[in-house]
Amino acid sequence: MLKEFKAFIMRGNVLDLAIAVIIGGAFGKIVSSLVADILMPIIGLIMGGVDFSGLALTIGEAKITYGVFINNVIDFLIIAFVIFLIVKSANALKKPEPAAAPTTKDCPYCYSAIALKATRCPHCTSEIK
Repeated sequence: MLKEFKAFIMRGNVLDLAIAVIIGGAFGKIVSSLVADILMPIIGLIMGGVDFSGLALTIGEAKITYGVFINNVIDFLIIAFVIFLIVKSANALKKPEPAAAPTTKDCPYCYSAIALKATRCPHCTSEIK
């Protein structure tokens, strides 16, 4: 069982996923810092000195910190946009797959699809040259 586990772990997909999770976690921290420490203070200044992280609504004894929610939404949007750009650039680097060779042709008389090697159309029984 230990050999099977080792073989599973050493597969390329598992290692790639582990590396992606670690890098993604570090990237998330960088984006969170960018939003909380740079973007939101600038947006707050533009909006009249509002500190988004301190925005809260108190209902009874419950404190709803919607400013933190706004920060998290902006974090998400930035991360989603960066991932979109990465996937888009990775797709642009892929070579398009060559078109598969056709397996059928059209009958010149009835325009039905027939096999390439056909000598007679099975639909209209015309002889194909």
